[in-house]
Amino acid sequence: MSGSPVPAFGWMGIIRLGLIQTSLGAIVILMTSTLNRVMVVELGLAAAIPGLLVGWHYAVQMSRPRWGYGADAGGRRAPWILGGIVVLAIGGLLAAFAVSLMPNAFWAGLVLSVIAYALIGAGVGAAGTNLLALLAIRTPPARKAAAAAIVWIMMIMGFVLTAAIGGSFLSPFSFERLMTVTAVVAAIAIMVSALALWGIEPKTAAASETTKSSDDGTAFREALRETWGDPQARRFTIFVFVSMLAYSAQDLILEPFAGLVHGYDAGASTQLAGVQNMGTLIGMILTAVIATAVGQSRAGFMRLWTVGGCIASAVALLSLGLGTHALGTNWPLVPNVVALGIANGAFAVAAIGSMMTLASAGPKNREGTRMGLWGASQAIAFGLGGFLGAALVDIARLLIGEPAPAFALVFALEGLTFLAAAALALRVGRTEADSLRLPVLPSSEFLAVRNGEAT
Repeated sequence: MSGSPVPAFGWMGIIRLGLIQTSLGAIVILMTSTLNRVMVVELGLAAAIPGLLVGWHYAVQMSRPRWGYGADAGGRRAPWILGGIVVLAIGGLLAAFAVSLMPNAFWAGLVLSVIAYALIGAGVGAAGTNLLALLAIRTPPARKAAAAAIVWIMMIMGFVLTAAIGGSFLSPFSFERLMTVTAVVAAIAIMVSALALWGIEPKTAAASETTKSSDDGTAFREALRETWGDPQARRFTIFVFVSMLAYSAQDLILEPFAGLVHGYDAGASTQLAGVQNMGTLIGMILTAVIATAVGQSRAGFMRLWTVGGCIASAVALLSLGLGTHALGTNWPLVPNVVALGIANGAFAVAAIGSMMTLASAGPKNREGTRMGLWGASQAIAFGLGGFLGAALVDIARLLIGEPAPAFALVFALEGLTFLAAAALALRVGRTEADSLRLPVLPSSEFLAVRNGEAT
């Protein structure tokens, strides 16, 4: 192995990658929120149509292991990240164009939408997987929780900025304005991502010796089989699926719960969702600060924090349903939702931090494949979670009749799912070795992490 040492990421390096997450989030929110509203409100389509398109983009993300493996084999991740952002931007533009076709050519617009959302899923998968893999490899152990919080928060910033600024330019609405706003957001996202990636990796890198021999899919299948055969990687994959299923199942039912059971109007229920998101940010920041302060010197810290976040989320969900069922509108809904947000935020950052740690603690030249496997598991869970949560509420209301006990039952099931995730997290082995070293990069690159060296 040859080549000069590559310094570990300092805070500026982490923030640079966070800017890419901001760019990714800016495009995604237009596709999953704005276009959803346009199809349902302006075009009067059934809500199932945009719902299925969003689900399709999650399904396409099952390809994440392939994108991670491609970067493992090539030895560089920046081209895959930027390429993913470009594909995402193209998909976004095509999706906006497809929606503008629907008033006069519905089926042509729908077919184009299916293609567009496939590109969106592929772009998110390629960019997101390799961004987290790069963070996993180049971030010192003591900073991984903070890195997870930073990139997640900066992605949420992309949501917020695009919703606020882009939304103002969409009024009064027209399809021409929709295309213009989408094109501007896509162009800015590509430029910001390109600048953030400039010089972040060496210009040349050799392909991994373990993967460069085959390009016909055989080597990829072997890499995926090897990753799934690792008991720790397999347990963590199952944990990611179960925990993210519980995490996402509450998304589509919290606001209806506030309206049907607590009598909140549309504005108040939307504000309640904002309160939950604020709690999530608090939980993320709190976890990142504590983990950065003490995580390096305590083996298994992130694993224990993940378990604690799952248990706290379960308690908050059980309290939400059972407390309301017992006390009705006298139950303190807002504090309960804030507590749920904080618990969710703590769990999310700890889980992503653990994901980054485990990715870099496994066999070298497989970081992207491992991260891709976990990303695919998360995407499947997100695609199923919202649908299952809403469907279970509908079934429970049909069987029980009253909304309060129906929601209480579903929240209890979600809480039990979080407890199952906590039990799974306890089975994921410790990674003390990762607290003592930063694993080598693919190909000829390697890291030398010593006190004061990170920049």
